[in-house]
Amino acid sequence: MSTMTTRKNSVVQDPPFAQFLFADTRAGWFWLIVRLWVGYQWIEASLHKLNDPGWVQTGEAVQGFWTRAIAIPESGRPPISFEWYRSLLTMLLDTEAYRWLGPMIAYGELLIGIALVLGLFTGIAAFFGGFLNWNFMMAGTASTNPVLFAMAVGLVLAWKVAGYIGLDHYVLPWLGTPWRGEEVEVDTPTPKPASSMV
Repeated sequence: MSTMTTRKNSVVQDPPFAQFLFADTRAGWFWLIVRLWVGYQWIEASLHKLNDPGWVQTGEAVQGFWTRAIAIPESGRPPISFEWYRSLLTMLLDTEAYRWLGPMIAYGELLIGIALVLGLFTGIAAFFGGFLNWNFMMAGTASTNPVLFAMAVGLVLAWKVAGYIGLDHYVLPWLGTPWRGEEVEVDTPTPKPASSMV
């Protein structure tokens, strides 16, 4: 006769530091500083592009960037390490996608920066910012992109509290997530009294 054992699912708790950093509203002050700095970087980067017709009108700035990125030098390493990404940029160049991607990047950077400064849809804004950083790095541009990408990952992980000191404090509960408006009580087990011998 065989016996069947059932395994209960269990929830693995995050370490206390991770719980504080990514789920405790008190960490909102830390993420406010990160948000403001990263948002400022995006706004500043976008303003240079918005005043450049090569970004917002013709897309020639993106065309030149991609052309340099896909080039394979006679000696040394090429800017792009992955052939599939070089093929992707080559396809985008051939289809002249830079004409519409140039303005999209310039205005997108501005919107990302504003959203992060205001703390509005912080996790979403940080995700798109990180996606841009990732693409710039894949094309061989380091600059501040690795630092901004790391901070974007942190903001995405802390999406519940990263915008708590910002518009997310009002907008996310209105949408139904993630705060309930009251403190959560945690039940702690009471120790059983030691049994006395008779």
